[in-house]
Amino acid sequence: MPDTLDNGRLDNGRAGESRPDIAPIKRDGTVLGFDVGARRIGVAVGSAFGHHARALAVVDVHANGPDWGAIDKLRKEWRPDGLVVGDPMTLDGGDQPIRQRAREFARALRTRYALPVVMVDERTSSIEAAQRFAADRAEGRKRRRDAAALDAVAAAVIVERWLASPQDAVEVV
Repeated sequence: MPDTLDNGRLDNGRAGESRPDIAPIKRDGTVLGFDVGARRIGVAVGSAFGHHARALAVVDVHANGPDWGAIDKLRKEWRPDGLVVGDPMTLDGGDQPIRQRAREFARALRTRYALPVVMVDERTSSIEAAQRFAADRAEGRKRRRDAAALDAVAAAVIVERWLASPQDAVEVV
């Protein structure tokens, strides 16, 4: 059954999968953010304190799905109050193949960790991440070999967007 958006909530339409026992993300808590790609998932951590996010890691995606062991380790280390996943819609707001994968990943996070999960519009986040990376390279803070971490920088952009406008996020149920 297709995903539906109702009252700012992403629902897959399957009975019994909603978790009403999971409270919304605490506005003063810590979140992990994810930029979902076909081969890699960028991960960042952020907090409402300072409205800042930091790129953490890039997790590989294999044929059978993401490296859940690596994600489990990050969740255990950072103990987030919620999770923020980028919604990779097209520039005009439409669907594209990776968008379904991101939605499935967001629902899997919610089921696996019993934490609140929201999706945030990530349009142009990769462009912004590339600009940040280029600026850091120009100032000598990054090297070309650090480019693999670009997905994690995009995840930080996604978290910062949520911190700036949490009301624009779509709750995953």
